[in-house]
Amino acid sequence: MVGLTILGLELSADAQRAAVTAAQMREDGARAKIEVRPLRAGVSALMGSGGNILVTSGPDGKLAVDSGYATSKRQIERALSSISSEPLRHLINTHWHFDHTDGNEWMHKARALIVAQAKTRTRMSSHQVIPAFDAVLPPSPAAALPSIIFEDARKMRINGSDIHLQRYTPAHTETDISVFFPEANVLHTGDTWFNGYYPFIDYDSGGSIHGFLKAASENLSLADQETIVVPGHGEPGHRSDLVAFEEMLQSVYVNVEAQKKSGRPLAVVIESKPTSQFDAKWGGGFITPALLISLMYRGA
Repeated sequence: MVGLTILGLELSADAQRAAVTAAQMREDGARAKIEVRPLRAGVSALMGSGGNILVTSGPDGKLAVDSGYATSKRQIERALSSISSEPLRHLINTHWHFDHTDGNEWMHKARALIVAQAKTRTRMSSHQVIPAFDAVLPPSPAAALPSIIFEDARKMRINGSDIHLQRYTPAHTETDISVFFPEANVLHTGDTWFNGYYPFIDYDSGGSIHGFLKAASENLSLADQETIVVPGHGEPGHRSDLVAFEEMLQSVYVNVEAQKKSGRPLAVVIESKPTSQFDAKWGGGFITPALLISLMYRGA
């Protein structure tokens, strides 16, 4: 495989690429099987198309958190109908990435109002590139864009329940928010937490390893021992899972940072396998150990 040469060492292109491309992800969405997972107090998770989707339902209609892939429209519609007959009326995006917003257009055409952090709209309105996924994304259609935006925080009340939206310090991207349902004690972290997988830091979208470490800490402050925590990708979990994620991030980053400061090139750091003790648990997703190390090295 052709790679980059850094100080005479071959750096495999695998170190700069995810294990799947954006095109493959959308193709997978067309075949996705959507699981409806009841969580608590009328909050359910739809799992299987892009990022995890949360759904609540009531007299104000359905509310969804994230919209998955447009290629999964048929399956998502069927899953929504299995929850209740109420129409979809609100959609919240946890950040701009296509695996969380690709279904925005059809959901808006179903009359859902779209809510997001202001920079989500900015990113979706312009040409975007995510090199790690070979993603070159044109501006989203007008119907896919959030119509209600906020900067740092917003509170909503839908179907008799409060919903708290809070912006993170730029972490996975510069557009990340948490979505918390206090009565149900359910927290959606977006992609600031991957449960059982290494995370992605999208520097091209304003992300930061330092912000990601801070977001991991912020998530711990938002969750108590009873909170059901829904990640952007992976199984819903609890505070103890957030603790394990933060410990993994800190351990790997401290190692990578120290090696970079000592002058070691990236290829040598990758070869030292600083993730080795975590790979069995976290290394099976679309972010490979080499890519995670590369991302941390870039921001160290």
